[in-house]
Amino acid sequence: MVAALKSGGRNIPADKAPEQVFGCAIGLDMTRRDLSGAMGDQKKPWEIGKSFDRSAPVGPIHPVASIGYFAKGAICLKVNGQIKQSADLSQMIWLIAEQIAKLSLVIELFAGDIIFSGTPENVGPVVAGDSMEGEISGLPVSSVRVV
Repeated sequence: MVAALKSGGRNIPADKAPEQVFGCAIGLDMTRRDLSGAMGDQKKPWEIGKSFDRSAPVGPIHPVASIGYFAKGAICLKVNGQIKQSADLSQMIWLIAEQIAKLSLVIELFAGDIIFSGTPENVGPVVAGDSMEGEISGLPVSSVRVV
């Protein structure tokens, strides 16, 4: 899940963090393991494995004023029609409100920032031609084809 902020700041308390969220979207946080692994082997930052072209597709942002704030609900990823990840948002290690609070302790957040939440277990590889569908209860399915 992705949270798009309508406001920001520093040192935002977790109980006030939901007020910072404009909307939510489905996002796919991709990793190139070949790049991240190679950088790690060289004792260099592996961020390049997360920051490649088209590495983080995000579906339409849906305003919380229309859909509500998500703290629970099914989250699922299908690859070529098969479920690869399935959980509930309430099972995340850090809920969106907690992520906003923790991030605002170390960086200033701004309107327009987007925050990717974590991912359910069972990450796995995809290859060119694969079709991925991200689902969160209450949002339309977001589909992406790997090129």
